[in-house]
Amino acid sequence: MTAAKDIENQNKKENKKEIRAKKREQKLKKNIKKTVKTLIFWVIILAVFRYFFPDHFPAAISMSSRYLKEMILVFPAVLIVMGLDDLWVPTTLVKKYLGHNSSLKGKFIAIILGTMPTGPMYIAFPIAAELLRKKASLSNVIIFLGVWASLKVPQLGVEIQFIGLKFSILRFIFTLISIIIIGIIMEKMIDTKVLFKND
Repeated sequence: MTAAKDIENQNKKENKKEIRAKKREQKLKKNIKKTVKTLIFWVIILAVFRYFFPDHFPAAISMSSRYLKEMILVFPAVLIVMGLDDLWVPTTLVKKYLGHNSSLKGKFIAIILGTMPTGPMYIAFPIAAELLRKKASLSNVIIFLGVWASLKVPQLGVEIQFIGLKFSILRFIFTLISIIIIGIIMEKMIDTKVLFKND
């Protein structure tokens, strides 16, 4: 009986591994398709831009190539961090501290997570998608994105230097209030299940 149970458990483990491998393969194929569609979209945009604004086209290409180089340098590290996060940070942990029942604590954590980084905004989007996939509430993810975009601590230091402490503090407070309100409203308007209906 014990041997039969061991064989059954082993078969279950192998089946789970196969299912996970298939899911990863499907996810990879979807990501490749999305990437190809995005590239085609931008090629069409550039072609249209070149046709209507031929004088400005070289400057647009120069700026686009600069951003592309930056993304190529930064994104591999982001993907590695995302992979490690997928392995080491369980869904239950994200759900507990950033989920729908996390209340003010979740909003505070989202604000802290958003203020710390110094990287460009496009790094935040895959992180936000991963948080949503791991059952973080939409309002907390919106707060995280909004704070990343406009209230990063290094950025605030530069702002104080050039514009002044009073202006920077007031802007920080009012921007943060508006981001929290936007997050709460968007959570009421958007069903997160719809965002991942094809996953």
